[in-house]
Amino acid sequence: MSIKKPYSSNIKSWKVSDRPREKLMAKSSADLTDSELLAILIGHGNREENAVQLCQRILKSVNHDLVMLSRLTMNDLMKFKGIGEAKAVSIAAALELGRRRQKSELGDHYRIRDSKDVYLYLKSHLEDLNHEEFWVLLLDRSNKVIGQEQISRGGVAGTLVDAKLVFKPALERFASHVILSHNHPSGNLSPSQQDINLTKKLKQAGEHLDVKVLDHIIITAHGFYSFSDEGRL
Repeated sequence: MSIKKPYSSNIKSWKVSDRPREKLMAKSSADLTDSELLAILIGHGNREENAVQLCQRILKSVNHDLVMLSRLTMNDLMKFKGIGEAKAVSIAAALELGRRRQKSELGDHYRIRDSKDVYLYLKSHLEDLNHEEFWVLLLDRSNKVIGQEQISRGGVAGTLVDAKLVFKPALERFASHVILSHNHPSGNLSPSQQDINLTKKLKQAGEHLDVKVLDHIIITAHGFYSFSDEGRL
């Protein structure tokens, strides 16, 4: 005869000061753990786990890494018992708001001073992706951003880049300089030989068009690589 696993403690039975919603209202969002914040989003768990326990399990599956959490697809999230479409949508929407806030904090006419500025500007576009994308930043003579364009989108291992598409928006916006950027979903910061060859090709093309390529930044979930910083441009 099997023994039925007892249900976990219902959050409503906790001390009021320990409940995630009440804790946030009494204190601040900074006082809550990641699992408590996530639990507020989903509302309740399943028959075996309350919302906090379920969220602890979800976070454990990505080693408590919020960047990796943001890479989970809707289908990935719905594989967890207790996470249906509505809860998966709530989690995805909250993560997207976080990315948009990160970008909006930089403001308009952001001035690029070094490779870190490029990383801060573009990481919200690229660090969470499970596929490669290639972007170009358009700068004026003062190195202020006047635009950004996604040039191509590929698979996990790479994406094709057409030089004509890279410089078309630069010429249309009268950009003086451009900065190239793409992501490595694998997390590997080292440029491939293809990356190196492409950078040389685009630098030469820019010289003919009087549009200087200032850098090429490779972005991963936990950092970046700068061709300029490494003396490879």
